[in-house]
Amino acid sequence: MNQTPTTSSAQPLAESGELAALHGLPSAELTERYNASLMGVFGTPQRVLVRGSGCVVWDADGREYLDLLGGIAVNALGHAHPFLTSVVASQLATLGHVSNFFTSPTQIALAEKLLGLAQAPQGSKVFFANSGTEANEAAFKLARRNDGAGTDTPRRRIIALENAFHGRSMGALALTWKKAYREPFEPLPGGVEWVPAGDVEALRAAVDESVAAVFIEPIQGEAGVRGYPEGYLRAAREITRAAGALLIIDEVQTGIGRTGTWFASEGIEPDAITLAKGLGGGFPIGALITFGERTSTLLSAGQHGTTFGGNPAATAAALATLHVIESQGLLEHVRDMGQLLTTALGKLDFVTDVRAHGLLVGFDLESEVAPAVVRAALEAGFIINSTGPASLRLAPPLIITADQLQTFVDALPGLYATAQEDHA
Repeated sequence: MNQTPTTSSAQPLAESGELAALHGLPSAELTERYNASLMGVFGTPQRVLVRGSGCVVWDADGREYLDLLGGIAVNALGHAHPFLTSVVASQLATLGHVSNFFTSPTQIALAEKLLGLAQAPQGSKVFFANSGTEANEAAFKLARRNDGAGTDTPRRRIIALENAFHGRSMGALALTWKKAYREPFEPLPGGVEWVPAGDVEALRAAVDESVAAVFIEPIQGEAGVRGYPEGYLRAAREITRAAGALLIIDEVQTGIGRTGTWFASEGIEPDAITLAKGLGGGFPIGALITFGERTSTLLSAGQHGTTFGGNPAATAAALATLHVIESQGLLEHVRDMGQLLTTALGKLDFVTDVRAHGLLVGFDLESEVAPAVVRAALEAGFIINSTGPASLRLAPPLIITADQLQTFVDALPGLYATAQEDHA
């Protein structure tokens, strides 16, 4: 019998096999090889990153960057967090994956932990996936099962909000507002309609007994970190409950401490919540939490599944992430850092609006130079993101310090000036 080759601790992966041929190459050559071998759905990468520690990453040329995007709200504990990496390594050394014919203690523990954090009532359940898109796909199927069977009115309609983003797979894409994302792949799963975000009366007019579910992000991250008028989510809960429709809250970007609370929708009991991004601290995992026995039994055995969802390594990573957030008081820290950014950014005369929900922060510029500011920031050693011509987004690790944030705020006037010059 052939033996599987192994890599000893004396010969790390970077020094063996295919990776050895890339180790130490400059970014330009690595980027060229990327373009030659990977599908171009993301365009050309801005940098080739090779190492991270805390809130800092380094590229293949040795340049250092303060990561103010956190993998788009994913790296809740930053990079190479010692507790997270030790837990994942220990779990992989014990049991890395089993099929869902079986379970593991980490899967059970994480499900129970999430139900507790969500204050979910008796009969609530969890389904584990690998990403936010997959969690929303499961939620889409959940909505389809609320089909009005046995009643006089079939439920065929699903309501989403204008400017919503729920993912790129076919069901999640059907819920996503932006036509440029949807139209190349139509026909998509049908029955989805959109109403203006934050408009209670428009939602009330749209939702009746023919609606299976309403999907809402508590804060629209891809739209520029935009919330709703006070009371909107409570009104959505009342409207959906009266019509018998499910209220499904997409907390993929906002959940797990990102806004300074475990969930941005706290105080509202939905029928389901979807999670991902920060849940695994960088390890791929998503989750659908259903609230109450009625919702939790809509999907029965054999009606949904996944190969990798809820495997021991992913659930161990999530448990480690939740433990650090809880034990180190990061929720309060996140709220404090969000307030710091609100105050500091608000003092800059070229910033016209700041929308800080903990460490999910959007702010607008008086000129439409946001993409140029992103490029200037990268050259200066800061990773940020633009969500529109005049809008920037920050979603740094939850462990970021006040000094690190102040470094960026101090640099921002110069970055803005450089962007204006480039744009002229």
